[in-house]
Amino acid sequence: MTTRFWMALTAGALLALTSLSAAAQEVTLTRLDCGNGTNDPRRFSDTFAYTETSKPFTFSCYVIRHGSDVMVWDTGYLPGSAPNATNKPLGDLLKQIKVDPADVKYVGISHFHADHTGQVSLFKNATLLIGKADWEAINATPPMAGANAKGFAEWIAEKRKVEPLSADKDVFGDGTVMVLRAPGHTPGHSILLVRLKEMGPVILSGDSVHFHENYEHDGVPGFNDDRAQTLASIQRVKQIEKNLKATVIIQHDPRDIGKLPAFPAAAK
Repeated sequence: MTTRFWMALTAGALLALTSLSAAAQEVTLTRLDCGNGTNDPRRFSDTFAYTETSKPFTFSCYVIRHGSDVMVWDTGYLPGSAPNATNKPLGDLLKQIKVDPADVKYVGISHFHADHTGQVSLFKNATLLIGKADWEAINATPPMAGANAKGFAEWIAEKRKVEPLSADKDVFGDGTVMVLRAPGHTPGHSILLVRLKEMGPVILSGDSVHFHENYEHDGVPGFNDDRAQTLASIQRVKQIEKNLKATVIIQHDPRDIGKLPAFPAAAK
């Protein structure tokens, strides 16, 4: 009887652990429209690869749900701060998918530019995940050129939680969501790998590349921080894509919007 009791108890514990593990693996990814516009593609090649003067650009933010935890990846422009900025505050978009900014656990930032960090101050209780070199550049005196130090002013003044990353980060400890180092565009630039059960692995590019042509031909913008690091990061993305059979989403290329379900639906 005692043996049966312990066997039943053990089986129950294992079942509970299995259920918890399964719940921890439930991950979804939602794209939010954080702006649209155009850009001059000639700016994005230091080898004079382009002659056209205008190319469509999009600005995206993302929500990753991991069980009951929520992570936001990039926060777009501050509404009204630039012609390409959306007029829809990120908080309003989050409410449409029943996410309270106060409940967001992590805010992952690909890099320090204003079109990716404009609404970061919204997430008062989150832990900020940002490349160490970018965080140092924001806090430098004066801040590094191009760093949106103003966007982080509240974060710094209020001493909110921040984890400057000097290596890859397994966000939830189970390999499903990983911030990966991809420097070059900025010194602390990162990309995000999200492993979805149905869709499979997805790579969010940050600004490691800005559009398909630069990804396909290893193009480097003249304004990037480090040319060699940029090329190494592009190669890393390509190798991950190949090894994991991942879907690469170039965040600024509107041709990639359709790779994820239309808002408010989520990829699973």
